[in-house]
Amino acid sequence: MKNIPLVAVVAMAENRVIGKDGAMPWSIPSDLKRYRRLTMGKPMIMGRKTLQAIGRVLDGRDTIVLTRQESLPFEGAHLAATPEAALELAMACATSRGSDEIVIAGGEEIYRLFFDKLELLYVTEVMGEPEGDAGFPAIDPAVFEPVRREEASHAERDTAATRFTVYRRVPAS
Repeated sequence: MKNIPLVAVVAMAENRVIGKDGAMPWSIPSDLKRYRRLTMGKPMIMGRKTLQAIGRVLDGRDTIVLTRQESLPFEGAHLAATPEAALELAMACATSRGSDEIVIAGGEEIYRLFFDKLELLYVTEVMGEPEGDAGFPAIDPAVFEPVRREEASHAERDTAATRFTVYRRVPAS
């Protein structure tokens, strides 16, 4: 079976905050459109709280929920009890769909579990430092290098300006 890269898709503030009280501390419709483009047709591994915050299984994507619970209130989500089981299920979904990436979609604990395996980071940097109770791991420039950057934008309905950066894991020497 070919190696399908693990990637993270995340929106985080300048202080690395990604959430507060089970929700994002901003509303950025323009970034939700980008999120849809980046994740469409790909398996997504997320935690139960992230799925509950979204409120539904997203169309056109396989939702794999890493949780200790035995059931979910969302039809169509796949349950995985361990990170290894989640990866195995994601690999099978990616292979059957012909996906070129497996998305790690959060929250904080899920990002941390898979961080050492990530090959790319698709990061929406939210300008500002809101309070929060969930964060994204620090991006070490010795480990991840920026390979693409879109300068700050602020659409009419967005509550904060953003900059989008793609980071690639630096090859081991």
